[in-house]
Amino acid sequence: MSDQPNGQPPEDDRLIVWFDIDNTLYSASSNISHAMGTKIHAYFVNLGLSHEDASELHMKYYTQYGLALRGLTRHHDVDPLDFDRKCDGSLPLEDMISYNPSLRKLFQDIDRSKVRVWALTNAYRPHAERVLRILKLDDLVDGLVYCDYEVENFVCKPEPEYYEMAMKKANVNDPSKCYFIDDNRKNVDAARDLGWAHCVHFCEKGLEAMEGGKIKEIDDSREPGAADNDVVDVPTLEYLRIVWPEIFKPSK
Repeated sequence: MSDQPNGQPPEDDRLIVWFDIDNTLYSASSNISHAMGTKIHAYFVNLGLSHEDASELHMKYYTQYGLALRGLTRHHDVDPLDFDRKCDGSLPLEDMISYNPSLRKLFQDIDRSKVRVWALTNAYRPHAERVLRILKLDDLVDGLVYCDYEVENFVCKPEPEYYEMAMKKANVNDPSKCYFIDDNRKNVDAARDLGWAHCVHFCEKGLEAMEGGKIKEIDDSREPGAADNDVVDVPTLEYLRIVWPEIFKPSK
């Protein structure tokens, strides 16, 4: 992954595929979300909250902001970098996920003459880069958009400003060129509302993630009254070959 000196790649007319990272590039069965939920819960408790209050506030912030840390930085005297060290940064990722040759082959089969590949995550950069490195995808991802914890009032999915930031960073002016896959349906709907023309919801059937499935249930939910759109559910990333055949190299 590389950027221009000004942080923006040169103008590029190719399509762009945005991959979410956590619970999309690897299965929720890895239990990373559960381990993360445990560490975030402990962080809330260390702020002086009871276990019950910590669970309720964690759920409230996740639901309201799409990221628990957004609530913590807005309503508590929390250093986001300290949060990252004690939560994301302390996870033994190397013991929880591993290289998947089929996933790497999927990325290699994307036609780079027509398509750029970027990652789009609500995590901080070190966690995102660590996951991509373990999965051996770091050399196949052209750029990374992440939540910058060093920026006051940083934005995150599903806030519209986050997607606008992503397009600016990738130097994309036409949202119809954007392809996007995420395990959080609200994140997908938000992108679709902004004109990202090709959106897919990664939905592993029968798998529960954090906190007994509560967070996963929210991930799969939609805003009340959300309009019907053409978002497709896929249970594995291999289905992208069927849903988005135009981005892959022709089969031999």
